[in-house]
Amino acid sequence: MVMKQLFEGLYYIHESKILHRDMKAANILITKSGVLKLADFGLARAFSYRLPHEKQNRYTNRVVTLWYRPPELLLGARDYGPVIDLWGAGCIMAELWTRTPIMQGKTEQHQLQLITQLCGSYIKDVWPNVDRLDLFNEMEMPQGHKRKVRDRLKPYLKDAKAIDLLDKLLSLDPSKRPNADMALNHDFFWTDPDVIDLGKMLSQHSTSMFEYLAPARRPGQPVPQHRPTRPPQMNILKKSIESLFICMNYAF
Repeated sequence: MVMKQLFEGLYYIHESKILHRDMKAANILITKSGVLKLADFGLARAFSYRLPHEKQNRYTNRVVTLWYRPPELLLGARDYGPVIDLWGAGCIMAELWTRTPIMQGKTEQHQLQLITQLCGSYIKDVWPNVDRLDLFNEMEMPQGHKRKVRDRLKPYLKDAKAIDLLDKLLSLDPSKRPNADMALNHDFFWTDPDVIDLGKMLSQHSTSMFEYLAPARRPGQPVPQHRPTRPPQMNILKKSIESLFICMNYAF
């Protein structure tokens, strides 16, 4: 249900000609009734579809948190569209099962290497015209790596259709990546078992999954006279992944 609502949210903003440009687990909020909300539109911008005869768009490629940044942005692409958000959605989908971000690069070069090790080398047979991207000749392009998305994630995802959707979302070539509408129409969402209602699932938890996070005080540090009060019914969910938040009574 998390991914279904995520794709529905992306479909809505993309149909409204808005790119999110910072898809990551920390920007996915869920109310206590199980309603998912996209958050943090600080990097969002309006976009327009370009006709073949029109001048290329010149958006900045310095967007999207590094671990969720698609390869075309890492290689300097500035004419891009909604599928950059779908790469991030794929990373989030994998993270829900692995319980940790799947590619934790320390630098842009390192992130490119991690993507190569999982998704294969950047070659023309897989991604035509990749060599025309601005930074292609300035970055070290690891060669000889085969695509391993299915093999690496199979131990975590038992559903073959889920693996197939994830594999498509993590396509190196952005033109082969599904948009939100295509993702919603994937067999993963149309075969048994049905998606689980998050509101019902959350209401049935008998043990606490919530933890209010605050920086620990150093030994001997005095207690402040006016402590910040805890927002009523506001908690941070730490279960599948630390960065997936459930905000109680949150109104976006």
